[in-house]
Amino acid sequence: MRVVRVTEHGDRSVLTTTTQPRPEPKSGEVRLRVTAAGVNFADIAKRRGTYPGGPSPPYTPGIEVAGRVDATGDGVAFERGERVMAYVPQGSYAESVVASGEHVWRVPDALSLRDAAGVPIQWLTAHNTLFEWGGLADGETVLVLAAAGGVGSAAIQLAVARTDATVLGAASTAEKRSFVHELGADETIDYAGRDLTAAVDAATDGAGIDLVLDGVGGDVFEASLDALAPGGRVVTYGLASGEVPQVSTPRLIFGNHSVVGYHLGEAADRDPDRVFGAFEPVLEALSAGEASVQVDRVFDLRDAAAAHEHVEDRRTQGKVLLEP
Repeated sequence: MRVVRVTEHGDRSVLTTTTQPRPEPKSGEVRLRVTAAGVNFADIAKRRGTYPGGPSPPYTPGIEVAGRVDATGDGVAFERGERVMAYVPQGSYAESVVASGEHVWRVPDALSLRDAAGVPIQWLTAHNTLFEWGGLADGETVLVLAAAGGVGSAAIQLAVARTDATVLGAASTAEKRSFVHELGADETIDYAGRDLTAAVDAATDGAGIDLVLDGVGGDVFEASLDALAPGGRVVTYGLASGEVPQVSTPRLIFGNHSVVGYHLGEAADRDPDRVFGAFEPVLEALSAGEASVQVDRVFDLRDAAAAHEHVEDRRTQGKVLLEP
C-alpha cells in the first residue's frame, strides 16, 4: 500500500511517499481501507519536532480517518464493508490504517465518508471546548479565534445550532470573515489588522466575552484575556502561532477569570466518556443539517507536503483532507 512517511523532523520536504505492507489488525482492532484522512496542525507540529511527546521518525503521520472496514481482529463488533471513522495515534496518511475498536465509530447515512474524515479530531475538539470544557450556556457570548479553520468553522456552527449564545468569530482576512459570517456568526472580528480588545469592546458594547476558544496562542491569547467579561474563561487548545503565551495569576484573580487547557489525546485517555460522548450531539447536528463539515481542499496522498503548506500558511477555510 502507499503510505506517507516522516523521515526526520523538519520542513515539508521530510514528507515522502513510499510503499509498505498493509497492517494486520490484532485482537480488538479494526483495519480501514482509507477514503480520506484529515490534516491537522498537530501533524505539522509533530513533523517539525515541536509537539510535546510527539513521535520519533520514521513514522506515518495522521490522526483522523474515514473509510470502510476491510478486516477485524477478535472481539470487534464491526463488519467488513461498514462505513466508519476513527481516531488513531498516528498512521492515517496511508491507503490502510489499523485503529482500536474503541476509537472507531459508524458513519451515519447522512454523512459522506469524505466529510466524516473531518469529524473525529476537529468536531470533537469544537464540541468539547465549547461545552464539556467551556461550559457555554444560553445568553452568553462566545468568541472563536481562527474561526475560519477546521475547529473554528465547526465551533461556530455548533454554537449557533445548539445554544442561544451570541457567537463572534475572529479571522485574519476579509474573505475568511465573510466565510465565518455565512456559517452563522452574529459578528466577525479582524484580529490581524485591528486591536482585538477594542474590537470586542465595540462588538459587545463593553460587556466583554464569557468564553473564548483559542487555538492560536501568542499575542492573540494575551488580547483575549483582556477581552473577557467578569467571570469569563478561555479554553486554550492549540498554538498555531507558534508562540507560547504566559498567564499572570493576578490578571486572573481580579477579573475572576479562568484559563482551561484542552488536549484531545490526553483527555481521551483520562476521561473517554466525557470526550467521546460529544459524538452523539455532533452527529445529530450533522445528520439534521444544522451544521456541515466545510471541506476546503482535498489533496492526493502523494501531495501531503502541499497539504501541509496550505495549513501552515493559514489559508484554510474549513477542513483539509488527503485522499489515497
